[in-house]
Amino acid sequence: MRRAALGTAELAAVELPAYDLPAEQPSVPPKTHLERIAAAQRAAAEAGLDALIVYADREHFANLSYLTGYDPRFEEALLILVPGRPPVLLVGNEGQAYAKVAPPGVEVVLYQSLSLVSQDRSASPPLDDLLRGAGIGRGAATRPGVAGWKYFSPADTARPAEWIDAPAFLVDELRALGCRPVNATGLFTEPGRGLRLVSDTDQIACFEFAATHGSESMRRMLHGVRPGMTELEAFSLYRPTGLPYSYHPVMLSGERAALGLASPSGRVMRAGDPVSASLGYWGSNIARGGFLAESARDLPAAVSDYVERLVAPYFACAAEWYETVGIGVTGGQLYDLVARRLGDPFFGVHLNPGHFIHLDEWPSSPVYAGSDVVLRSGMALQLDIIPATGTAYHTTNIEDGVALADEASRDDLAARYPGLWQRVTTRRQFLAGALGIALRPEVLPLSDLAGYLPPFWLSPHLAMRRA
Repeated sequence: MRRAALGTAELAAVELPAYDLPAEQPSVPPKTHLERIAAAQRAAAEAGLDALIVYADREHFANLSYLTGYDPRFEEALLILVPGRPPVLLVGNEGQAYAKVAPPGVEVVLYQSLSLVSQDRSASPPLDDLLRGAGIGRGAATRPGVAGWKYFSPADTARPAEWIDAPAFLVDELRALGCRPVNATGLFTEPGRGLRLVSDTDQIACFEFAATHGSESMRRMLHGVRPGMTELEAFSLYRPTGLPYSYHPVMLSGERAALGLASPSGRVMRAGDPVSASLGYWGSNIARGGFLAESARDLPAAVSDYVERLVAPYFACAAEWYETVGIGVTGGQLYDLVARRLGDPFFGVHLNPGHFIHLDEWPSSPVYAGSDVVLRSGMALQLDIIPATGTAYHTTNIEDGVALADEASRDDLAARYPGLWQRVTTRRQFLAGALGIALRPEVLPLSDLAGYLPPFWLSPHLAMRRA
């Protein structure tokens, strides 16, 4: 066996398990969506709000989709929740047919100003009439919460409740109706209380379905990429399934790898290139970074110690993260272990080393200095420790998701989703047996590549493991 010992980690031959791709896609039942709407109304009332308006567009869809199953594909949308009244979903011209995915009891209303520019606006009343008709304004609900995508803190502004990241046309109209709208996005995504941050078993099954397909796409790319391909040709190895993306997917090489978020291009990939790739379907993100090389011999002489200097300490940190995360752990504990291991400025870890994951790739993070947010059953988290060395060492990266599930939730998942449970069991066995990473019982790896870190993409059978 080819092996290079590197302190607590080593580069060795690692055989990935084979998995059957799930064909039957899980879903969240309409009853659950109605329960979520009721829970959001209760949370709004407890926050002193007499109504809740949820704004969504193509990028910022997750709160609305969580509540109703509806996500805007071209237009914006508004969900209006007023106690004692049926939920009202305002959609544009092209959203009407798709809005049938919303559960029974949600009233779908056409508001054409949400439509694309230059389309007909003559068939729907003005927004103020629609808001009043839904129970918003003078003599009715005058303190609505508006949930967009982002909430703010005193570090952003001295008046965080007054900063609302929904369009001015909505906020201006509410104020013209005598309302005092406040930012209510934290009801969904604030660590420690956000409704979206604790998932039931159906939602976890949806996340696992997405992560399984995404990780198998990444496996195909890592085992098929070759020098001489363009970035676009390498990207095509993913063979995307048609599941909606949670962000724009990445395949970068050479000098373009430093761009981070750029689209793949026609650049021809060469042996020795730094490379980065990531693919996220709703509820998942799979990312890897390394070099298009067979071994250190293909690297520039200045970074021939790439594995020893960067990859080995990084993998040791990621392994400890995997073994530490669990129910009852605080976000501060995860932050501290990463700071202890990778706090040297060389590693350049400046983003939160772990965060929640949901339909959107980063709803928020409990992992920050001093965090007392306690991790709970139902939370889905992303191992997201990204060195940004800013040097020729490029980066190294494992990004995959895990879900936390107490014993009752694990029993429910095993009974209702036996294929999922078999995959999770195999992943846990691989992490323990092949990589030396022992997870807590409640930690469910969602990705087929969990823990798998090949530094040299032309030798994908060589990966990091505990020494």
